[in-house]
Amino acid sequence: MVEKQFTITDEAGMHARPASALVGAVSKFKSDITIEHNGKKVNLKSILGVMSLGIPSGSVVTIAADGEDENEAVERAAEVMKTEGISNQ
Repeated sequence: MVEKQFTITDEAGMHARPASALVGAVSKFKSDITIEHNGKKVNLKSILGVMSLGIPSGSVVTIAADGEDENEAVERAAEVMKTEGISNQ
């Protein structure tokens, strides 16, 4: 299992457009990929799950992947978090 923490820097928090980009980017991976916020963990391949977290700006989230391509999955998620302006990490 690989995990990485991110601080949400987008002033609107994790809203629909970047959340959709993130879900789309990780959906191709075989690993189980989750995002956790305030103790609630959801499937990062589910836009409804991600949006249900209601992640505001300044929050810390953990993205975790478990499976054969876990490293690549977390790396790709990190790239999208940065390019979409969700996090600067």
